[in-house]
Amino acid sequence: MTTISDYPTATAGGLAAALAAGEVSAVELCDAAISRIEALDGPINAVVVRDFGRAMDAAKAADAALARGERRPLLGVPMTVKEAFNVTGLPTTWGMALAKGWIAPRDATGVERLKAAGAVILGKTNVPPMLADWQTDNPVYGRTNNPLDLTRTPGGSSGGGAAALAAGMVPLEFGSDIGGSIRVPSAFCGVYGHKPSHDLVPQRGHTPPPFDGAGPPLNVVGPLARCVSDLSLALDILAGPDELTGVGYRLDLPQARHAGIGEFRILIVDSHPLAAVDSEIRQTLHDLAARLAAAGANVAYESDLLPDLTVAQSAYWILLTTVMSRGGPPQAALGPGTISAHDWMNALDVQLDCRRQWGRLFESFDIVLAPVMGVVAFPHDASPFNDRLHVIDGQQTPYAAQIAWPAIATLANLPATAFPAGKTKSGLPIGLQAIGPYLEDRTTLAFVRLLEGL
Repeated sequence: MTTISDYPTATAGGLAAALAAGEVSAVELCDAAISRIEALDGPINAVVVRDFGRAMDAAKAADAALARGERRPLLGVPMTVKEAFNVTGLPTTWGMALAKGWIAPRDATGVERLKAAGAVILGKTNVPPMLADWQTDNPVYGRTNNPLDLTRTPGGSSGGGAAALAAGMVPLEFGSDIGGSIRVPSAFCGVYGHKPSHDLVPQRGHTPPPFDGAGPPLNVVGPLARCVSDLSLALDILAGPDELTGVGYRLDLPQARHAGIGEFRILIVDSHPLAAVDSEIRQTLHDLAARLAAAGANVAYESDLLPDLTVAQSAYWILLTTVMSRGGPPQAALGPGTISAHDWMNALDVQLDCRRQWGRLFESFDIVLAPVMGVVAFPHDASPFNDRLHVIDGQQTPYAAQIAWPAIATLANLPATAFPAGKTKSGLPIGLQAIGPYLEDRTTLAFVRLLEGL
């Protein structure tokens, strides 16, 4: 039986079941969430846009619906969403001072779907400017700190959401990922996150204010949670064609490839030609690989089928920097980083070839296991982005080089589930990612769920 005292560690699915069984009320859960945010969030600064009044109204409506016998997947469950998503009547700034005061006239598609499933939206969580950092600090809302160590970053750009989860403020968060923005905060805060296959979840309502246009290439939107089953629950709510493509398309994702851990064929990727990885993270990956092999899984440490990660990273960088220029000053188009239309199309050709290579690899493997990043949560660093360094096993390495790890899945549009896999000697979470075949999101989610019993 679930009680209010269980709220800080409860799952979204568990709370939904408790609500349906009458063990708790939506108003009680909403009040518990608000109380916890108000009590803990001062030094963390995760939930920066608070909508408690409307949340309590939604909770009361959820209790009335439950009393009428209605059942929906998240009916009465409190949660937050990333500040970058439009929520009707709330500001959307993407952490940019120039957008301060812009109010969203309509919910993002994902927010609409979460509300339709009965979720009670408490507010919005903090982001870095333009969602472009693994630290969550901006001139509008200030800095978010990792609840596990306030001197360190919770990651970015969904850093506020991961911090809220880790602090027990909410059981579920809606984030986005183009450079690890779901996976890195999940790894740094010791929670779970799923980067869906590209465009599996519609992006409308997740563009820099005041735009309401096309979802950018590479970017995806998806859930973060405290358990993998909640990722699956949320993905079932969020996934599917939008109002334009829904005219002719229907969602029919393949089921997970296997039901037992011993049936999986797994490729371990523990090094990258362009990005270092800390020895404690690599050891954690190897320890997991050994347990998988002992459980009967087929584990390989190399394959000629793996695409050239250097070539892939070059195309990813061209696409990423072009996408991230949106919302910036018009004169940026005249800067030294400008590319031609031919460069853009050539990068898309490389991306397509990379996707085809991954398709061939996944004929022989089911899962690729890799670090989310080569570092764990690091101390706050306010120096200019391009001046920052990571020290990995005693060696200085460029800060931005670490984007190569999340880019492995991003360029090829692949699903990737981030999960906590251990801790460093100093007690910081170590996160890994399970990468799977395109549109086979259920396979990575099922695999990570099976790890819970390993």
